[in-house]
Amino acid sequence: MKSGFIKTGLIAVLLPLSVSAWALSIEPYTPEKLLKRQNAGEVVSLSFFAKWCSTCLMQEKVFQSFKGDASVPGTLLVVDYDQSRQIMKKLRVSAQSTLIVFKGPVEIHRSGGITDPRVLRATLQSAH
Repeated sequence: MKSGFIKTGLIAVLLPLSVSAWALSIEPYTPEKLLKRQNAGEVVSLSFFAKWCSTCLMQEKVFQSFKGDASVPGTLLVVDYDQSRQIMKKLRVSAQSTLIVFKGPVEIHRSGGITDPRVLRATLQSAH
């Protein structure tokens, strides 16, 4: 009986830790991070963020609310809209608050100006 209780307790402690390993992580963009995740076939999203953009600030709040949520797995790389012209040119991004979702190197979804939490959640989940 004691052994079963210990196993159940251990599972209860470890399960949240393992689930959070697959939950959304938010990191600053670097070309190396994007390439590494794409080459691994992972789901990775790019958020083109500008500090002066009110839509971007609303999106950021929503994305932060998804952090650690296992129902929104993957990585969100935040691209500095004012400093990242090379990736913007390569991906033909012309507006801040653009969100691009990739599964490996394949673009799955692209949108701009969306702040509705349900839509953003569905967008981030679109490649799973």
